[in-house]
Amino acid sequence: MLVMLTAFSISAGAKDYYAADFGAKADGTTLNSASIQAAVDFISANGGGRLVFTPGNWVTGTVYLKSDVTLHLEAGATILGSTNPWDYVKDSYIGWTSMFFALRQKNIGITGQGTINGRGFETANHMVEYIHRGLFNDPLKLDRPNEVNRPQNIYFRECDNVTIKNITLRDPASWNETYDQCHNVYVDGIIVDSKSYWNNDGIDIVDCEDVVIRNCYIDAADDIYCFKSHSANHMCKNVLLENCVGRSSANGVKFGTVSKGGFKDFVIRNITVFDTYRSAVTFAGVDGGIVENILVDGIRSIHTGNVIFLRTGKRWGRENTSQMKNIIIRNVYAEVPMDKPDANYNYEGPIEDLPRNISPCIIYGTPGQEIENVVMENMEIVMPGAGNPLYAFRGTSEEELASIPEMTDVYPEFSQWKELPAWAFFLKHAKGITMRNITFKALEKDYRPAIVTDDVQGIKFEEVRFLEPESEGKTQIVTNKSTIE
Repeated sequence: MLVMLTAFSISAGAKDYYAADFGAKADGTTLNSASIQAAVDFISANGGGRLVFTPGNWVTGTVYLKSDVTLHLEAGATILGSTNPWDYVKDSYIGWTSMFFALRQKNIGITGQGTINGRGFETANHMVEYIHRGLFNDPLKLDRPNEVNRPQNIYFRECDNVTIKNITLRDPASWNETYDQCHNVYVDGIIVDSKSYWNNDGIDIVDCEDVVIRNCYIDAADDIYCFKSHSANHMCKNVLLENCVGRSSANGVKFGTVSKGGFKDFVIRNITVFDTYRSAVTFAGVDGGIVENILVDGIRSIHTGNVIFLRTGKRWGRENTSQMKNIIIRNVYAEVPMDKPDANYNYEGPIEDLPRNISPCIIYGTPGQEIENVVMENMEIVMPGAGNPLYAFRGTSEEELASIPEMTDVYPEFSQWKELPAWAFFLKHAKGITMRNITFKALEKDYRPAIVTDDVQGIKFEEVRFLEPESEGKTQIVTNKSTIE
């Protein structure tokens, strides 16, 4: 499994232009959208170059980045999003709202040691006020504006050669940064603090090819490193994610949930996830797409609610065409807590799907469309144990396993089945599964066995160890309608 990647660079000879020379003011109050747009248009029309923001606070609404232009933020420069929702454009082609758009452009970027701060909490709440007054049309579901109407910090669509390097991104009103159907995307060394409002993803890669994300730190209210496929005619392909750290009130590394085309040829290595509410690794193929040829090599998951969740399904009445196969997950160390991992953050994940004891890792396919060829090796997974049958119970008889609902048409989350009958790993509707050199450790005695398989054909256990207090002689592997090689 090899990801071939294009070299990314910004021309060292690009000419520098200064935002102030186009009338923009770094006073923290002047709305500079028109001045910045004029600068971008001029630079693009005159051979390209960098638009430099010197130290200060530059306020703007929507700006469209153009070919051969890089925004360069010097240390101490902050681009502040306007807190007036009317200063942003909802692009008619993209269907979203953003501070910085780019549509069908090439050789663009945002670099430097400065900051883009969307001030999203203020902007979103001003929008709520306008909606209540009847000035803005929005369904206001759950008393929050729809995410497409709230401004992201960055949304680039169908662009070639995109470089985002070393900047800090803060507080969008919606998702933080989206790269959609782009080619040759390079994201390196960015810091993201994206937890000021609902749906604050860290980074969203949608149907892109040839992508490198490395050396990033992301603290997000929603998914951290999120790959999506919005089009059945496209997919996320040829992606390298490495040397990154993140925290989330949702998931760490996630494929989906929208997964129409799918995800292919990924290398994910040396990732740390901490204080995260849901799964460190979630691969969800529930909209007809494929998940294929994925290598995960090196995950450290500390104080995270779940470690591994692989799931296929058929949401929204779709045909059952989703496929997931040829996945390697290795070199994993994980600690799952008893408490809520994201407690006391501004926007926590919900307390939901109770009663249930702590959920295990999960590989759960769909009948007739099994998850295939998954190798998991060199892992140590520490679980809290302490599963209490008087609080929630699920047995391992054939009848009790059959009572677990398939739930193929619902939003996929590891907790959706409430109680599962294993404390370490539950596998269903899968084939060709290998577990090699893995230690599962429970800190307290659990009523459940460590591993339960149901309709799993061709599973291999090689050097799999179980450490659980007061459990000498306990059967730790229970199989049903399964074959062990």
